[in-house]
Parts: sequence; C-alpha cells; structure tokens
Amino acid sequence: MAERYSSFQSGGRMWLLQRITAVFLLVVLAFHFFLLHFVHHADEVSFLASSGRMEQLSYYSLMILFLVTATFHGVNGVYNALVNQGLTGTKRTVIKWTLVAASVVLIAQGIRTANAWAGIGLY
Repeated sequence: MAERYSSFQSGGRMWLLQRITAVFLLVVLAFHFFLLHFVHHADEVSFLASSGRMEQLSYYSLMILFLVTATFHGVNGVYNALVNQGLTGTKRTVIKWTLVAASVVLIAQGIRTANAWAGIGLY
C-alpha cells in the first residue's frame, strides 16, 4: 500500500488555510461565472461595465480578497509541491523567499489595477 506523503502537517495551520482558500475560491468562481456568463452575457461585458462594478465597495472588496486568496492558495500549493518533491536546504529557502517576493509584487500590481478600474487614485 502506498504511503501518504505531504509537506503539510495534517491538521496544521497551513493545511487548514489551503482548504479554506480552496472553498472560498470555488464560491467566488461560481459567483463570477454566474454574474458574467448568465446575468451578463459576453457581448454585454465591457470595460465601462466592469469599471462600474469595481466602483461598488462590496464588489471591489471581494475582488481584492479574491486576489489575495488566489495568490496565497497558488503560491502555497506550488511551494508545498516543490517541498514534496524533495526541495530542501538553501534551495528551499531561496524558493520560499522568491515566491513571497513574487506574491507581494503580484498583489501590489493587482491592487493598483483594481484601484485604477475603480477610479481610486493615490494623489
């Protein structure tokens, strides 16, 4: 019988966060598909309409939360997949901090884009 191996400690904090973010992402993706594929059809979606949605605090907040959650979920999954493949020592540390830096850049750029779409300027 094959042994189960995972870098996640079963029942640990990161294990739990990975599962919670997965559920959140499924719910938000379902909302996205419902809103942009059934309520508004593809030919009705425009930059102006998207900008209008982003100007609503609830939608803007949901998209920022989606950005942060998806980034965490994806980066955490990649990191743990690499650890499961045997990444150790200095390489593990370098990869971890590279992924953290890439996450910070991705989130910062995503927030800048969301702010521009919502008409929020930093003057």
